[in-house]
Amino acid sequence: MTQDAAIGIHDLSFATTEFVLTHKALAAHDGTDIGKYHVGIGQQSMSVPAADEDIVTMGAAAAAPITARHGTDQIRTVVFATETSIDQSKAAGVYVHSLLGLPSSARVVEIKQACYAGTAALQFALGLVRRDPSQRVLVIASDVSKYDLGSPGEPTQGAAAVAMLIAADPALVRIEDPSGLYTADVMDFWRPNYRDTALVDGHESINAYLQALEGSWKDYIEQGGRALGEFSAFCYHQPFTKMAYKAHRHLLHVCGHDTDAAEITRAIGHTTAYNTVVGNSYTASMYLALASLLDHGEDLTDKAIGFVSYGSGSVAEFFAGTVVPGYREHLRTAGHQEAVARRKPVDYARYGELHERSFPADGGDHPVPRETSGPYRLAALSRHKRIYEVR
Repeated sequence: MTQDAAIGIHDLSFATTEFVLTHKALAAHDGTDIGKYHVGIGQQSMSVPAADEDIVTMGAAAAAPITARHGTDQIRTVVFATETSIDQSKAAGVYVHSLLGLPSSARVVEIKQACYAGTAALQFALGLVRRDPSQRVLVIASDVSKYDLGSPGEPTQGAAAVAMLIAADPALVRIEDPSGLYTADVMDFWRPNYRDTALVDGHESINAYLQALEGSWKDYIEQGGRALGEFSAFCYHQPFTKMAYKAHRHLLHVCGHDTDAAEITRAIGHTTAYNTVVGNSYTASMYLALASLLDHGEDLTDKAIGFVSYGSGSVAEFFAGTVVPGYREHLRTAGHQEAVARRKPVDYARYGELHERSFPADGGDHPVPRETSGPYRLAALSRHKRIYEVR
Protein backbone atom coordinates (compact mmCIF):
# COMPACT_ATOMS: atom_id res chain seq x y z
CA MET A 1 0.00 0.00 0.00
CA THR A 2 3.03 2.26 -0.12
CA GLN A 3 5.10 3.48 -3.01
CA ASP A 4 8.45 5.22 -3.32
CA ALA A 5 6.96 8.63 -4.10
CA ALA A 6 3.46 9.91 -3.48
CA ILE A 7 1.59 10.33 -6.77
CA GLY A 8 -2.05 11.14 -7.22
CA ILE A 9 -4.71 13.76 -7.90
CA HIS A 10 -3.22 17.22 -7.60
CA ASP A 11 -6.29 19.13 -8.79
CA LEU A 12 -9.85 18.25 -9.83
CA SER A 13 -12.50 20.25 -11.65
CA PHE A 14 -15.78 19.36 -13.31
CA ALA A 15 -18.17 20.91 -15.79
CA THR A 16 -21.63 20.03 -17.00
CA THR A 17 -24.16 21.36 -19.50
CA GLU A 18 -26.27 24.42 -20.24
CA PHE A 19 -29.62 22.73 -19.65
CA VAL A 20 -31.27 20.44 -17.12
CA LEU A 21 -34.41 18.29 -17.20
CA THR A 22 -35.90 17.61 -13.79
CA HIS A 23 -37.30 14.22 -13.01
CA LYS A 24 -40.51 15.95 -11.99
CA ALA A 25 -40.85 17.11 -15.59
CA LEU A 26 -40.00 13.63 -16.85
CA ALA A 27 -42.52 12.01 -14.51
CA ALA A 28 -45.21 14.48 -15.56
CA HIS A 29 -44.59 13.54 -19.19
CA ASP A 30 -44.51 9.76 -18.82
CA GLY A 31 -47.01 9.41 -15.97
CA THR A 32 -44.53 7.75 -13.63
CA ASP A 33 -44.85 8.11 -9.85
CA ILE A 34 -42.10 10.57 -8.93
CA GLY A 35 -41.03 8.27 -6.10
CA LYS A 36 -39.73 5.81 -8.69
CA TYR A 37 -37.18 8.41 -9.72
CA HIS A 38 -36.47 10.31 -6.50
CA VAL A 39 -36.41 7.24 -4.26
CA GLY A 40 -36.21 4.21 -6.54
CA ILE A 41 -33.13 5.27 -8.49
CA GLY A 42 -32.13 8.26 -6.38
CA GLN A 43 -32.21 10.86 -9.16
CA GLN A 44 -33.54 14.43 -9.05
CA SER A 45 -32.57 15.78 -12.47
CA MET A 46 -30.28 15.18 -15.43
CA SER A 47 -27.99 17.47 -17.37
CA VAL A 48 -28.89 18.01 -21.03
CA PRO A 49 -26.31 19.33 -23.55
CA ALA A 50 -27.15 22.37 -25.64
CA ALA A 51 -26.93 21.97 -29.42
CA ASP A 52 -23.41 23.41 -29.34
CA GLU A 53 -22.12 21.32 -26.42
CA ASP A 54 -20.48 17.90 -26.49
CA ILE A 55 -17.73 15.91 -24.80
CA VAL A 56 -15.06 18.29 -26.12
CA THR A 57 -16.68 21.50 -24.89
CA MET A 58 -17.39 19.97 -21.47
CA GLY A 59 -13.90 18.50 -21.26
CA ALA A 60 -12.26 21.81 -22.11
CA ALA A 61 -14.48 23.67 -19.65
CA ALA A 62 -13.55 21.21 -16.89
CA ALA A 63 -9.84 21.43 -17.63
CA ALA A 64 -9.54 25.21 -18.14
CA PRO A 65 -9.53 26.09 -14.41
CA ILE A 66 -6.73 23.57 -13.87
CA THR A 67 -4.48 25.00 -16.57
CA ALA A 68 -5.29 28.52 -15.37
CA ARG A 69 -4.10 27.63 -11.87
CA HIS A 70 -1.09 25.48 -12.69
CA GLY A 71 -0.03 26.52 -16.16
CA THR A 72 0.66 24.13 -19.04
CA ASP A 73 4.45 23.81 -19.22
CA GLN A 74 4.67 20.54 -17.26
CA ILE A 75 1.75 18.83 -18.99
CA ARG A 76 3.36 16.28 -21.28
CA THR A 77 0.32 14.05 -21.75
CA VAL A 78 -3.45 14.42 -22.09
CA VAL A 79 -5.52 11.27 -21.63
CA PHE A 80 -9.18 11.62 -22.67
CA ALA A 81 -11.56 8.91 -21.43
CA THR A 82 -14.98 8.59 -23.01
CA GLU A 83 -17.50 6.06 -24.27
CA THR A 84 -19.38 8.64 -26.37
CA SER A 85 -16.55 9.42 -28.75
CA ILE A 86 -17.17 11.85 -31.61
CA ASP A 87 -14.72 10.25 -34.03
CA GLN A 88 -13.56 6.71 -34.78
CA SER A 89 -9.98 7.89 -35.28
CA LYS A 90 -9.13 11.32 -33.87
CA ALA A 91 -8.93 11.63 -30.10
CA ALA A 92 -11.36 14.17 -28.64
CA GLY A 93 -8.51 15.33 -26.44
CA VAL A 94 -6.71 16.77 -29.49
CA TYR A 95 -9.50 19.34 -29.84
CA VAL A 96 -9.20 20.11 -26.11
CA HIS A 97 -5.43 20.43 -26.48
CA SER A 98 -6.02 23.12 -29.11
CA LEU A 99 -8.77 24.96 -27.24
CA LEU A 100 -6.62 25.18 -24.10
CA GLY A 101 -3.46 26.18 -25.96
CA LEU A 102 -1.41 23.29 -24.57
CA PRO A 103 2.20 22.85 -25.71
CA SER A 104 2.81 20.94 -28.95
CA SER A 105 5.39 18.86 -27.05
CA ALA A 106 2.69 16.62 -25.57
CA ARG A 107 1.04 13.31 -26.37
CA VAL A 108 -2.74 13.03 -26.54
CA VAL A 109 -4.67 9.76 -26.52
CA GLU A 110 -8.25 8.56 -26.06
CA ILE A 111 -9.19 5.52 -23.95
CA LYS A 112 -12.38 3.45 -24.12
CA GLN A 113 -13.84 0.71 -21.95
CA ALA A 114 -17.32 1.85 -21.01
CA CYS A 115 -17.47 3.72 -17.69
CA TYR A 116 -14.21 2.18 -16.46
CA ALA A 117 -12.10 4.19 -18.94
CA GLY A 118 -11.63 7.12 -16.55
CA THR A 119 -9.79 4.82 -14.18
CA ALA A 120 -7.75 3.32 -17.02
CA ALA A 121 -6.72 6.89 -17.86
CA LEU A 122 -5.81 7.55 -14.23
CA GLN A 123 -3.66 4.43 -14.03
CA PHE A 124 -1.94 5.31 -17.32
CA ALA A 125 -1.19 8.75 -15.89
CA LEU A 126 0.16 7.38 -12.60
CA GLY A 127 2.61 5.20 -14.53
CA LEU A 128 3.89 8.12 -16.58
CA VAL A 129 4.43 10.30 -13.51
CA ARG A 130 6.08 7.46 -11.63
CA ARG A 131 8.55 7.15 -14.52
CA ASP A 132 9.22 10.90 -14.58
CA PRO A 133 7.98 12.77 -11.47
CA SER A 134 8.65 16.14 -13.08
CA GLN A 135 5.81 15.53 -15.54
CA ARG A 136 2.14 16.20 -14.99
CA VAL A 137 -0.66 14.43 -16.83
CA LEU A 138 -4.05 15.94 -17.60
CA VAL A 139 -6.78 13.31 -17.38
CA ILE A 140 -10.21 14.20 -18.75
CA ALA A 141 -13.27 11.95 -18.43
CA SER A 142 -16.21 13.32 -20.42
CA ASP A 143 -19.45 11.70 -21.52
CA VAL A 144 -23.05 12.23 -22.58
CA SER A 145 -25.25 9.39 -21.38
CA LYS A 146 -27.97 8.84 -23.94
CA TYR A 147 -30.74 6.24 -24.28
CA ASP A 148 -33.79 6.04 -26.51
CA LEU A 149 -36.69 8.32 -25.60
CA GLY A 150 -39.23 6.38 -23.56
CA SER A 151 -36.79 3.57 -22.78
CA PRO A 152 -36.16 2.26 -19.24
CA GLY A 153 -32.72 3.87 -19.32
CA GLU A 154 -34.01 7.36 -20.12
CA PRO A 155 -34.29 8.51 -16.47
CA THR A 156 -30.63 7.67 -15.85
CA GLN A 157 -29.22 9.94 -18.56
CA GLY A 158 -26.86 12.81 -17.82
CA ALA A 159 -23.70 14.58 -18.96
CA ALA A 160 -20.54 15.91 -17.33
CA ALA A 161 -16.77 16.06 -17.59
CA VAL A 162 -14.20 15.73 -14.83
CA ALA A 163 -10.61 16.92 -15.34
CA MET A 164 -7.80 15.84 -13.03
CA LEU A 165 -4.17 16.86 -12.89
CA ILE A 166 -2.05 13.85 -11.94
CA ALA A 167 1.27 14.72 -10.33
CA ALA A 168 3.89 13.80 -7.78
CA ASP A 169 3.34 15.20 -4.27
CA PRO A 170 -0.38 15.72 -4.96
CA ALA A 171 -2.49 18.29 -3.12
CA LEU A 172 -5.73 16.29 -2.97
CA VAL A 173 -5.46 12.49 -2.97
CA ARG A 174 -2.49 10.11 -2.94
CA ILE A 175 -3.34 7.00 -4.99
CA GLU A 176 -2.11 3.77 -3.42
CA ASP A 177 -1.02 0.39 -4.65
CA PRO A 178 -2.30 -2.26 -5.12
CA SER A 179 -5.36 -2.46 -7.34
CA GLY A 180 -7.88 -5.27 -7.46
CA LEU A 181 -8.92 -6.17 -11.02
CA TYR A 182 -11.77 -8.06 -12.66
CA THR A 183 -12.86 -8.68 -16.25
CA ALA A 184 -15.71 -10.77 -17.65
CA ASP A 185 -17.31 -10.91 -21.10
CA VAL A 186 -20.87 -9.73 -20.33
CA MET A 187 -23.48 -8.10 -22.58
CA ASP A 188 -25.10 -5.89 -19.97
CA PHE A 189 -24.66 -2.57 -21.79
CA TRP A 190 -23.23 -1.71 -25.20
CA ARG A 191 -23.52 0.68 -28.15
CA PRO A 192 -22.80 -0.63 -31.64
CA ASN A 193 -21.13 1.75 -34.09
CA TYR A 194 -24.36 2.16 -36.02
CA ARG A 195 -26.33 3.43 -33.01
CA ASP A 196 -26.39 6.86 -31.35
CA THR A 197 -27.97 5.49 -28.19
CA ALA A 198 -26.86 2.70 -25.90
CA LEU A 199 -28.52 -0.67 -25.35
CA VAL A 200 -28.84 -1.98 -21.83
CA ASP A 201 -30.18 -5.02 -20.01
CA GLY A 202 -30.96 -3.40 -16.67
CA HIS A 203 -31.24 -6.53 -14.57
CA GLU A 204 -28.13 -8.07 -16.09
CA SER A 205 -26.23 -4.81 -15.66
CA ILE A 206 -26.90 -4.66 -11.91
CA ASN A 207 -25.86 -8.30 -11.49
CA ALA A 208 -22.72 -7.77 -13.57
CA TYR A 209 -21.79 -4.70 -11.53
CA LEU A 210 -22.13 -6.57 -8.23
CA GLN A 211 -20.21 -9.58 -9.56
CA ALA A 212 -17.41 -7.31 -10.76
CA LEU A 213 -17.34 -5.49 -7.43
CA GLU A 214 -16.99 -8.76 -5.58
CA GLY A 215 -14.30 -10.01 -7.96
CA SER A 216 -12.22 -6.83 -7.86
CA TRP A 217 -12.46 -6.67 -4.06
CA LYS A 218 -11.34 -10.29 -3.74
CA ASP A 219 -8.34 -9.60 -5.97
CA TYR A 220 -7.55 -6.40 -4.05
CA ILE A 221 -7.35 -8.32 -0.78
CA GLU A 222 -5.26 -11.07 -2.40
CA GLN A 223 -2.84 -8.38 -3.62
CA GLY A 224 -2.36 -7.15 -0.05
CA GLY A 225 -4.82 -4.28 0.09
CA ARG A 226 -6.37 -2.59 3.09
CA ALA A 227 -9.00 -4.25 5.27
CA LEU A 228 -12.55 -2.98 4.80
CA GLY A 229 -12.61 -1.32 8.21
CA GLU A 230 -9.70 0.96 7.32
CA PHE A 231 -11.77 2.97 4.83
CA SER A 232 -13.58 6.13 5.89
CA ALA A 233 -15.59 6.49 2.67
CA PHE A 234 -16.17 4.80 -0.69
CA CYS A 235 -16.60 6.32 -4.15
CA TYR A 236 -18.57 4.07 -6.48
CA HIS A 237 -19.41 4.41 -10.14
CA GLN A 238 -22.97 5.72 -10.08
CA PRO A 239 -25.09 4.92 -13.17
CA PHE A 240 -27.83 6.05 -10.77
CA THR A 241 -27.12 6.95 -7.18
CA LYS A 242 -29.09 4.11 -5.61
CA MET A 243 -26.66 1.74 -7.35
CA ALA A 244 -23.93 2.95 -5.02
CA TYR A 245 -26.08 1.98 -2.04
CA LYS A 246 -26.79 -1.45 -3.56
CA ALA A 247 -23.09 -1.95 -4.25
CA HIS A 248 -21.90 -0.97 -0.79
CA ARG A 249 -24.52 -3.16 0.84
CA HIS A 250 -23.25 -6.04 -1.29
CA LEU A 251 -19.63 -5.37 -0.35
CA LEU A 252 -20.48 -5.28 3.36
CA HIS A 253 -22.37 -8.56 2.99
CA VAL A 254 -19.49 -10.21 1.12
CA CYS A 255 -17.11 -9.15 3.88
CA GLY A 256 -19.40 -10.44 6.63
CA HIS A 257 -20.22 -6.96 7.97
CA ASP A 258 -23.57 -5.65 9.18
CA THR A 259 -25.49 -4.06 6.29
CA ASP A 260 -26.94 -1.34 8.51
CA ALA A 261 -28.52 1.47 6.48
CA ALA A 262 -26.96 4.18 8.65
CA GLU A 263 -23.48 2.73 8.08
CA ILE A 264 -24.03 2.62 4.32
CA THR A 265 -25.15 6.25 4.31
CA ARG A 266 -22.15 7.25 6.43
CA ALA A 267 -19.77 5.58 3.99
CA ILE A 268 -21.20 6.89 0.72
CA GLY A 269 -23.85 9.54 1.48
CA HIS A 270 -21.61 12.52 0.72
CA THR A 271 -20.59 11.05 -2.65
CA THR A 272 -24.00 11.36 -4.32
CA ALA A 273 -24.74 15.10 -4.15
CA TYR A 274 -23.59 15.90 -7.69
CA ASN A 275 -24.56 12.67 -9.43
CA THR A 276 -28.15 12.87 -8.17
CA VAL A 277 -28.69 16.18 -10.01
CA VAL A 278 -26.34 15.68 -12.99
CA GLY A 279 -27.27 12.08 -13.86
CA ASN A 280 -24.98 9.41 -15.25
CA SER A 281 -21.79 10.78 -16.74
CA TYR A 282 -20.25 7.37 -17.55
CA THR A 283 -16.44 7.69 -17.31
CA ALA A 284 -16.72 10.82 -15.15
CA SER A 285 -19.25 9.38 -12.69
CA MET A 286 -16.92 7.95 -10.01
CA TYR A 287 -14.74 11.06 -10.08
CA LEU A 288 -17.84 13.25 -9.79
CA ALA A 289 -18.53 11.19 -6.65
CA LEU A 290 -15.03 12.04 -5.40
CA ALA A 291 -15.63 15.75 -6.05
CA SER A 292 -18.86 15.52 -4.09
CA LEU A 293 -17.18 13.73 -1.19
CA LEU A 294 -14.34 16.26 -0.94
CA ASP A 295 -16.72 19.23 -1.30
CA HIS A 296 -19.41 18.03 1.13
CA GLY A 297 -17.80 15.59 3.55
CA GLU A 298 -16.32 16.18 6.96
CA ASP A 299 -12.55 16.61 7.32
CA LEU A 300 -10.97 13.66 5.51
CA THR A 301 -7.33 14.50 6.18
CA ASP A 302 -5.20 11.33 6.14
CA LYS A 303 -8.34 9.21 5.73
CA ALA A 304 -8.48 6.30 3.28
CA ILE A 305 -11.05 6.27 0.47
CA GLY A 306 -12.05 3.17 -1.45
CA PHE A 307 -12.66 3.56 -5.18
CA VAL A 308 -14.88 1.15 -7.12
CA SER A 309 -14.69 1.71 -10.86
CA TYR A 310 -16.98 -0.35 -13.10
CA GLY A 311 -17.41 -0.38 -16.87
CA SER A 312 -20.03 -2.55 -18.52
CA GLY A 313 -18.95 -5.38 -20.70
CA SER A 314 -17.23 -5.68 -18.15
CA VAL A 315 -14.10 -4.39 -16.38
CA ALA A 316 -13.78 -3.32 -12.74
CA GLU A 317 -11.06 -2.05 -10.45
CA PHE A 318 -10.91 -1.51 -6.70
CA PHE A 319 -8.16 0.75 -5.40
CA ALA A 320 -7.49 3.10 -2.51
CA GLY A 321 -6.41 6.67 -1.98
CA THR A 322 -5.49 8.78 1.03
CA VAL A 323 -6.61 12.38 1.39
CA VAL A 324 -3.74 14.85 1.70
CA PRO A 325 -3.45 17.32 4.62
CA GLY A 326 -4.50 20.80 3.53
CA TYR A 327 -6.66 19.47 0.69
CA ARG A 328 -9.53 21.85 1.44
CA GLU A 329 -7.39 24.82 0.42
CA HIS A 330 -7.31 23.43 -3.13
CA LEU A 331 -10.98 22.50 -3.61
CA ARG A 332 -13.23 24.12 -6.21
CA THR A 333 -16.48 23.79 -4.27
CA ALA A 334 -17.95 27.15 -5.28
CA GLY A 335 -17.16 26.55 -8.95
CA HIS A 336 -18.66 23.08 -8.85
CA GLN A 337 -21.84 24.32 -7.21
CA GLU A 338 -22.09 27.11 -9.78
CA ALA A 339 -21.69 24.61 -12.63
CA VAL A 340 -24.77 22.80 -11.34
CA ALA A 341 -26.79 25.88 -10.38
CA ARG A 342 -26.29 27.74 -13.67
CA ARG A 343 -28.14 25.15 -15.76
CA LYS A 344 -31.41 26.34 -17.30
CA PRO A 345 -34.47 24.08 -16.89
CA VAL A 346 -36.10 22.79 -20.08
CA ASP A 347 -39.43 21.10 -20.57
CA TYR A 348 -39.78 17.62 -22.03
CA ALA A 349 -40.52 18.90 -25.53
CA ARG A 350 -37.35 21.00 -25.68
CA TYR A 351 -35.29 18.18 -24.16
CA GLY A 352 -36.71 15.83 -26.81
CA GLU A 353 -35.63 18.18 -29.60
CA LEU A 354 -32.08 18.33 -28.24
CA HIS A 355 -32.00 14.57 -27.71
CA GLU A 356 -33.00 13.81 -31.29
CA ARG A 357 -30.81 16.44 -32.93
CA SER A 358 -28.07 15.10 -35.22
CA PHE A 359 -25.88 16.34 -38.04
CA PRO A 360 -26.59 15.42 -41.66
CA ALA A 361 -23.93 13.05 -43.04
CA ASP A 362 -23.63 14.80 -46.39
CA GLY A 363 -20.37 16.67 -45.77
CA GLY A 364 -22.04 20.05 -46.15
CA ASP A 365 -21.69 23.19 -44.08
CA HIS A 366 -23.89 22.96 -40.99
CA PRO A 367 -23.63 25.81 -38.47
CA VAL A 368 -24.81 25.13 -34.91
CA PRO A 369 -27.15 27.52 -33.07
CA ARG A 370 -25.52 29.55 -30.31
CA GLU A 371 -26.99 28.20 -27.09
CA THR A 372 -24.32 27.56 -24.50
CA SER A 373 -23.10 30.29 -22.17
CA GLY A 374 -20.02 28.18 -21.44
CA PRO A 375 -16.49 29.10 -22.52
CA TYR A 376 -16.30 26.70 -25.48
CA ARG A 377 -18.78 25.71 -28.15
CA LEU A 378 -19.18 23.47 -31.19
CA ALA A 379 -19.67 26.06 -33.95
CA ALA A 380 -20.28 23.93 -37.01
CA LEU A 381 -19.74 20.75 -38.96
CA SER A 382 -18.15 21.54 -42.31
CA ARG A 383 -16.87 19.02 -44.85
CA HIS A 384 -17.18 16.39 -42.12
CA LYS A 385 -14.93 18.46 -39.84
CA ARG A 386 -15.97 19.61 -36.37
CA ILE A 387 -15.30 23.31 -35.83
CA TYR A 388 -14.90 24.51 -32.25
CA GLU A 389 -14.52 28.03 -30.96
CA VAL A 390 -13.74 29.88 -27.75
CA ARG A 391 -16.58 32.15 -26.73
